[in-house]
Amino acid sequence: MWSSRASGPCRRRNIGVRHGPVPPPPPSPGGRPLRRRRAARSGRDDGPRDGHGHHRALPDRIELPDGFQPEGIATGRHGPTAWVGSLADGDILQLDLRTGARELLSEGPGTPTLGLTADRRGRLFAAGGPSGEARVVSTRSGDVLATYELATGTTIVNDVTLLDGVAWFTDSFAAVLHGVPLGPGGRLPDQDEVVHLELRGEWRQVAGFNANGIASTPDGDALLVASTALGTIFRVDPETGEAEEVDLPDVATTVPDATGPVPFADGLLRRGRTLYVVQNTANQVAVLRLDDEGERARLKDVLTSEDFDAPTTAAIYRDSLYLPSARFRTPPLPPDAAYWVTRVDR
Repeated sequence: MWSSRASGPCRRRNIGVRHGPVPPPPPSPGGRPLRRRRAARSGRDDGPRDGHGHHRALPDRIELPDGFQPEGIATGRHGPTAWVGSLADGDILQLDLRTGARELLSEGPGTPTLGLTADRRGRLFAAGGPSGEARVVSTRSGDVLATYELATGTTIVNDVTLLDGVAWFTDSFAAVLHGVPLGPGGRLPDQDEVVHLELRGEWRQVAGFNANGIASTPDGDALLVASTALGTIFRVDPETGEAEEVDLPDVATTVPDATGPVPFADGLLRRGRTLYVVQNTANQVAVLRLDDEGERARLKDVLTSEDFDAPTTAAIYRDSLYLPSARFRTPPLPPDAAYWVTRVDR
Protein backbone atom coordinates (compact mmCIF):
# COMPACT_ATOMS: atom_id res chain seq x y z
CA MET A 1 0.00 0.00 0.00
CA TRP A 2 2.19 2.69 -1.32
CA SER A 3 1.79 6.31 -0.33
CA SER A 4 3.72 9.40 -1.20
CA ARG A 5 5.31 9.33 2.27
CA ALA A 6 6.70 5.88 1.65
CA SER A 7 10.40 6.59 1.89
CA GLY A 8 13.10 9.02 2.80
CA PRO A 9 15.47 9.39 5.72
CA CYS A 10 14.08 8.27 9.02
CA ARG A 11 12.69 11.15 11.07
CA ARG A 12 13.83 9.97 14.47
CA ARG A 13 11.15 9.92 17.10
CA ASN A 14 11.07 9.02 20.75
CA ILE A 15 9.06 5.90 20.01
CA GLY A 16 7.63 4.10 23.01
CA VAL A 17 8.81 0.69 21.90
CA ARG A 18 10.91 -2.24 22.96
CA HIS A 19 13.57 -4.13 21.04
CA GLY A 20 14.01 -7.80 20.18
CA PRO A 21 11.53 -10.34 18.78
CA VAL A 22 8.15 -10.49 20.43
CA PRO A 23 7.52 -13.57 22.60
CA PRO A 24 4.57 -15.76 21.60
CA PRO A 25 1.22 -14.42 22.82
CA PRO A 26 -1.05 -16.61 24.90
CA PRO A 27 -3.39 -18.78 22.79
CA SER A 28 -6.63 -17.03 21.92
CA PRO A 29 -9.98 -18.48 23.03
CA GLY A 30 -11.59 -20.38 20.68
CA GLY A 31 -26.50 0.03 7.85
CA ARG A 32 -28.22 1.26 5.70
CA PRO A 33 -28.90 -0.11 2.16
CA LEU A 34 -26.32 1.13 -0.31
CA ARG A 35 -26.21 1.38 -4.06
CA ARG A 36 -23.43 -0.81 -5.43
CA ARG A 37 -21.41 0.24 -8.44
CA ARG A 38 -20.39 -2.62 -10.69
CA ALA A 39 -16.88 -2.49 -12.06
CA ALA A 40 -16.67 -1.39 -15.68
CA ARG A 41 -15.41 -4.08 -18.00
CA SER A 42 -13.30 -1.84 -20.20
CA GLY A 43 -10.06 0.12 -19.75
CA ARG A 44 -9.90 3.83 -19.04
CA ASP A 45 -9.14 6.40 -21.74
CA ASP A 46 -5.72 7.12 -20.21
CA GLY A 47 -4.48 3.58 -20.79
CA PRO A 48 -1.62 2.53 -23.07
CA ARG A 49 -1.81 3.07 -26.82
CA ASP A 50 -1.41 0.60 -29.66
CA GLY A 51 0.91 1.01 -32.62
CA HIS A 52 -1.59 3.29 -34.37
CA GLY A 53 -1.84 5.71 -31.47
CA HIS A 54 -5.22 4.39 -30.33
CA HIS A 55 -5.90 3.67 -26.66
CA ARG A 56 -5.61 0.02 -25.73
CA ALA A 57 -7.72 -1.27 -22.84
CA LEU A 58 -5.93 -2.62 -19.80
CA PRO A 59 -6.79 -6.29 -19.17
CA ASP A 60 -9.51 -6.72 -16.57
CA ARG A 61 -8.09 -10.01 -15.34
CA ILE A 62 -4.52 -11.24 -15.05
CA GLU A 63 -4.10 -14.97 -14.62
CA LEU A 64 -1.63 -16.26 -12.04
CA PRO A 65 -0.01 -19.71 -11.95
CA ASP A 66 -2.30 -22.49 -10.76
CA GLY A 67 -1.93 -22.98 -7.02
CA PHE A 68 -0.21 -19.61 -6.52
CA GLN A 69 -2.52 -18.49 -3.65
CA PRO A 70 -1.98 -14.71 -3.85
CA GLU A 71 -2.37 -12.34 -0.91
CA GLY A 72 -0.39 -9.09 -1.12
CA ILE A 73 0.00 -6.77 -4.10
CA ALA A 74 1.97 -3.57 -4.66
CA THR A 75 2.74 -1.17 -7.50
CA GLY A 76 5.67 1.20 -7.88
CA ARG A 77 5.70 4.97 -8.23
CA HIS A 78 5.90 4.90 -12.01
CA GLY A 79 5.11 2.44 -14.75
CA PRO A 80 2.61 -0.37 -15.28
CA THR A 81 4.28 -2.91 -12.99
CA ALA A 82 2.82 -4.78 -10.03
CA TRP A 83 4.20 -7.41 -7.67
CA VAL A 84 2.15 -10.20 -6.07
CA GLY A 85 3.17 -12.51 -3.23
CA SER A 86 2.24 -16.17 -2.73
CA LEU A 87 0.80 -17.76 0.38
CA ALA A 88 1.91 -21.15 -0.91
CA ASP A 89 5.69 -20.72 -0.98
CA GLY A 90 6.47 -17.00 -0.71
CA ASP A 91 7.31 -16.46 -4.39
CA ILE A 92 6.92 -12.88 -5.65
CA LEU A 93 5.71 -12.44 -9.23
CA GLN A 94 6.16 -9.33 -11.36
CA LEU A 95 3.18 -8.42 -13.55
CA ASP A 96 2.93 -6.16 -16.60
CA LEU A 97 -0.44 -4.46 -16.12
CA ARG A 98 -0.64 -3.49 -19.81
CA THR A 99 -0.36 -7.01 -21.17
CA GLY A 100 -0.94 -9.38 -18.26
CA ALA A 101 2.49 -10.92 -18.76
CA ARG A 102 4.15 -12.29 -15.63
CA GLU A 103 7.57 -13.45 -14.51
CA LEU A 104 9.15 -14.62 -11.29
CA LEU A 105 10.89 -11.74 -9.55
CA SER A 106 12.04 -13.49 -6.37
CA GLU A 107 11.85 -17.12 -5.32
CA GLY A 108 10.18 -17.51 -1.96
CA PRO A 109 11.67 -19.02 1.20
CA GLY A 110 9.06 -21.78 1.30
CA THR A 111 6.91 -19.84 3.78
CA PRO A 112 4.09 -17.41 2.89
CA THR A 113 4.45 -13.88 1.62
CA LEU A 114 1.53 -11.67 2.65
CA GLY A 115 1.38 -7.87 2.48
CA LEU A 116 3.74 -5.94 0.20
CA THR A 117 4.69 -2.31 -0.21
CA ALA A 118 7.28 -0.65 -2.46
CA ASP A 119 9.49 2.34 -1.79
CA ARG A 120 10.97 4.81 -4.28
CA ARG A 121 14.36 3.13 -4.06
CA GLY A 122 13.18 0.04 -5.87
CA ARG A 123 12.65 -2.15 -2.82
CA LEU A 124 9.72 -4.32 -1.76
CA PHE A 125 8.97 -4.78 1.94
CA ALA A 126 7.27 -8.14 2.39
CA ALA A 127 5.36 -9.47 5.41
CA GLY A 128 6.22 -13.10 6.16
CA GLY A 129 3.05 -14.33 7.87
CA PRO A 130 3.56 -17.28 10.23
CA SER A 131 7.35 -17.23 9.78
CA GLY A 132 7.41 -14.06 11.91
CA GLU A 133 9.83 -12.52 9.42
CA ALA A 134 9.98 -9.54 7.09
CA ARG A 135 12.01 -9.46 3.89
CA VAL A 136 13.31 -6.58 1.78
CA VAL A 137 13.55 -7.51 -1.91
CA SER A 138 15.08 -5.61 -4.82
CA THR A 139 12.51 -4.93 -7.57
CA ARG A 140 15.40 -4.75 -10.06
CA SER A 141 17.20 -8.02 -9.36
CA GLY A 142 14.84 -9.97 -7.08
CA ASP A 143 17.66 -10.34 -4.55
CA VAL A 144 16.73 -10.48 -0.88
CA LEU A 145 18.49 -7.45 0.58
CA ALA A 146 17.62 -8.15 4.22
CA THR A 147 15.56 -10.45 6.42
CA TYR A 148 14.31 -9.46 9.88
CA GLU A 149 12.89 -11.57 12.69
CA LEU A 150 9.89 -9.65 14.01
CA ALA A 151 8.13 -12.23 16.16
CA THR A 152 8.42 -15.83 17.36
CA GLY A 153 5.86 -18.46 18.26
CA THR A 154 2.25 -18.13 17.11
CA THR A 155 2.19 -15.12 14.82
CA ILE A 156 0.94 -13.78 11.51
CA VAL A 157 3.04 -10.85 10.28
CA ASN A 158 0.32 -9.66 7.95
CA ASP A 159 0.77 -6.33 6.22
CA VAL A 160 3.11 -3.36 5.89
CA THR A 161 3.23 0.35 5.13
CA LEU A 162 5.94 3.02 5.27
CA LEU A 163 5.68 6.20 7.32
CA ASP A 164 8.44 8.68 8.15
CA GLY A 165 11.20 6.25 7.25
CA VAL A 166 9.80 3.32 9.25
CA ALA A 167 8.34 0.17 7.71
CA TRP A 168 5.47 -0.75 10.03
CA PHE A 169 4.20 -4.36 10.04
CA THR A 170 0.97 -5.62 11.60
CA ASP A 171 0.73 -8.81 13.63
CA SER A 172 -2.69 -10.46 13.53
CA PHE A 173 -2.13 -12.51 16.69
CA ALA A 174 -0.50 -9.91 18.96
CA ALA A 175 -1.39 -6.36 20.02
CA VAL A 176 1.80 -4.94 18.58
CA LEU A 177 3.19 -3.25 15.48
CA HIS A 178 6.71 -4.15 14.39
CA GLY A 179 8.89 -1.34 13.02
CA VAL A 180 11.92 -1.52 10.74
CA PRO A 181 13.44 2.00 10.94
CA LEU A 182 15.41 3.11 7.89
CA GLY A 183 18.55 5.17 8.27
CA PRO A 184 19.88 8.12 6.26
CA GLY A 185 19.45 7.57 2.55
CA GLY A 186 17.09 4.68 3.28
CA ARG A 187 19.82 2.53 4.86
CA LEU A 188 18.48 -0.84 5.98
CA PRO A 189 18.95 -1.34 9.73
CA ASP A 190 20.53 -4.16 11.66
CA GLN A 191 18.33 -6.71 13.42
CA ASP A 192 18.85 -5.08 16.83
CA GLU A 193 17.37 -1.82 15.53
CA VAL A 194 13.94 -3.39 14.94
CA VAL A 195 11.32 -1.94 17.29
CA HIS A 196 7.98 -3.17 18.65
CA LEU A 197 5.12 -0.81 19.43
CA GLU A 198 2.52 -2.15 21.85
CA LEU A 199 -1.05 -1.20 20.97
CA ARG A 200 -2.99 0.40 23.82
CA GLY A 201 -5.85 2.81 24.42
CA GLU A 202 -9.03 1.73 22.62
CA TRP A 203 -7.35 -1.20 20.87
CA ARG A 204 -9.21 -4.47 21.56
CA GLN A 205 -7.49 -7.82 21.03
CA VAL A 206 -10.06 -10.60 20.53
CA ALA A 207 -10.16 -14.15 19.20
CA GLY A 208 -9.35 -14.53 15.51
CA PHE A 209 -7.47 -12.26 13.12
CA ASN A 210 -6.93 -8.84 14.64
CA ALA A 211 -4.52 -6.29 13.11
CA ASN A 212 -4.47 -6.71 9.35
CA GLY A 213 -4.25 -3.93 6.74
CA ILE A 214 -2.26 -0.78 7.52
CA ALA A 215 -1.90 2.68 5.96
CA SER A 216 -0.98 6.22 7.02
CA THR A 217 -3.41 9.06 7.75
CA PRO A 218 -3.74 11.88 5.19
CA ASP A 219 -1.78 14.28 7.40
CA GLY A 220 1.00 11.70 7.85
CA ASP A 221 0.92 11.90 11.65
CA ALA A 222 -0.54 8.48 12.45
CA LEU A 223 -1.27 4.98 11.21
CA LEU A 224 -4.58 3.39 10.28
CA VAL A 225 -4.87 -0.29 11.25
CA ALA A 226 -7.74 -2.56 10.23
CA SER A 227 -9.07 -5.12 12.70
CA THR A 228 -10.60 -7.98 10.73
CA ALA A 229 -12.14 -9.63 13.79
CA LEU A 230 -13.94 -6.43 14.85
CA GLY A 231 -14.70 -5.11 11.36
CA THR A 232 -13.32 -1.69 12.16
CA ILE A 233 -10.26 0.58 11.82
CA PHE A 234 -8.10 2.19 14.49
CA ARG A 235 -5.96 5.31 14.32
CA VAL A 236 -2.62 4.57 16.03
CA ASP A 237 -0.06 7.08 17.28
CA PRO A 238 3.33 5.74 16.07
CA GLU A 239 5.12 7.28 19.04
CA THR A 240 3.02 5.84 21.85
CA GLY A 241 0.85 3.05 20.38
CA GLU A 242 -2.26 4.86 21.61
CA ALA A 243 -5.18 3.67 19.47
CA GLU A 244 -8.51 5.37 18.84
CA GLU A 245 -11.33 3.76 16.88
CA VAL A 246 -12.09 5.69 13.70
CA ASP A 247 -15.64 7.06 13.40
CA LEU A 248 -16.81 4.98 10.44
CA PRO A 249 -20.06 4.66 8.51
CA ASP A 250 -21.85 1.32 8.41
CA VAL A 251 -21.01 -0.46 5.16
CA ALA A 252 -23.69 -2.93 4.13
CA THR A 253 -22.76 -6.43 2.93
CA THR A 254 -24.73 -9.45 1.76
CA VAL A 255 -23.05 -11.66 4.38
CA PRO A 256 -25.37 -12.45 7.32
CA ASP A 257 -24.29 -11.60 10.87
CA ALA A 258 -21.33 -9.52 9.71
CA THR A 259 -19.36 -7.79 12.49
CA GLY A 260 -18.51 -4.12 12.77
CA PRO A 261 -19.04 -1.05 10.61
CA VAL A 262 -16.69 -2.36 7.88
CA PRO A 263 -17.01 -6.16 8.09
CA PHE A 264 -14.15 -8.39 6.92
CA ALA A 265 -11.75 -5.43 6.71
CA ASP A 266 -8.49 -6.71 5.21
CA GLY A 267 -6.06 -4.63 3.15
CA LEU A 268 -6.01 -0.81 3.36
CA LEU A 269 -4.84 1.51 0.60
CA ARG A 270 -4.88 5.31 0.83
CA ARG A 271 -4.51 7.92 -1.88
CA GLY A 272 -4.95 11.46 -0.61
CA ARG A 273 -8.04 11.45 1.60
CA THR A 274 -9.54 8.40 -0.11
CA LEU A 275 -9.17 5.12 1.76
CA TYR A 276 -9.89 1.81 0.04
CA VAL A 277 -10.88 -0.93 2.49
CA VAL A 278 -10.79 -4.40 0.97
CA GLN A 279 -13.53 -6.56 2.51
CA ASN A 280 -12.42 -10.07 1.67
CA THR A 281 -15.32 -12.44 2.39
CA ALA A 282 -17.83 -9.74 1.39
CA ASN A 283 -16.22 -9.53 -2.07
CA GLN A 284 -16.24 -5.75 -2.13
CA VAL A 285 -14.15 -2.64 -1.52
CA ALA A 286 -15.47 0.18 0.68
CA VAL A 287 -14.32 3.58 -0.60
CA LEU A 288 -14.12 6.04 2.30
CA ARG A 289 -13.43 9.77 2.46
CA LEU A 290 -11.23 10.57 5.46
CA ASP A 291 -10.66 13.81 7.30
CA ASP A 292 -7.05 14.97 7.39
CA GLU A 293 -6.34 13.42 10.79
CA GLY A 294 -7.91 10.07 9.91
CA GLU A 295 -10.28 10.29 12.87
CA ARG A 296 -13.55 9.95 10.92
CA ALA A 297 -14.73 8.93 7.49
CA ARG A 298 -17.78 8.97 5.27
CA LEU A 299 -18.77 6.43 2.65
CA LYS A 300 -18.21 7.43 -0.97
CA ASP A 301 -18.83 4.17 -2.80
CA VAL A 302 -18.67 0.40 -2.72
CA LEU A 303 -16.84 -1.38 -5.55
CA THR A 304 -17.80 -4.89 -6.56
CA SER A 305 -16.96 -7.27 -9.37
CA GLU A 306 -18.27 -10.66 -10.41
CA ASP A 307 -14.59 -11.61 -10.66
CA PHE A 308 -13.90 -11.09 -6.93
CA ASP A 309 -13.35 -14.27 -4.91
CA ALA A 310 -12.14 -13.16 -1.46
CA PRO A 311 -9.91 -10.24 -2.52
CA THR A 312 -7.37 -9.38 0.15
CA THR A 313 -5.32 -6.32 -0.81
CA ALA A 314 -5.26 -3.57 -3.44
CA ALA A 315 -2.82 -1.54 -5.51
CA ILE A 316 -3.26 1.40 -7.87
CA TYR A 317 -2.13 2.07 -11.42
CA ARG A 318 -3.57 5.26 -12.95
CA ASP A 319 -7.37 5.09 -12.64
CA SER A 320 -7.45 1.36 -11.91
CA LEU A 321 -7.46 -0.68 -8.74
CA TYR A 322 -5.90 -4.16 -8.79
CA LEU A 323 -6.92 -6.88 -6.34
CA PRO A 324 -5.75 -10.50 -6.02
CA SER A 325 -8.41 -13.07 -5.13
CA ALA A 326 -7.18 -15.39 -2.38
CA ARG A 327 -10.24 -17.67 -2.75
CA PHE A 328 -10.40 -18.56 0.96
CA ARG A 329 -12.38 -21.76 1.51
CA THR A 330 -13.15 -24.33 4.20
CA PRO A 331 -11.91 -26.88 3.32
CA PRO A 332 -9.19 -25.26 1.18
CA LEU A 333 -9.19 -25.46 -2.60
CA PRO A 334 -7.05 -28.14 -4.30
CA PRO A 335 -3.36 -27.27 -4.74
CA ASP A 336 -3.76 -26.69 -8.49
CA ALA A 337 -6.70 -24.25 -8.20
CA ALA A 338 -6.81 -21.21 -10.48
CA TYR A 339 -5.97 -17.73 -9.14
CA TRP A 340 -5.99 -14.26 -10.66
CA VAL A 341 -5.81 -10.49 -10.18
CA THR A 342 -8.85 -8.33 -11.01
CA ARG A 343 -8.80 -4.77 -12.35
CA VAL A 344 -11.67 -2.40 -11.49
CA ASP A 345 -12.14 1.30 -12.18
CA ARG A 346 -11.65 3.43 -9.10
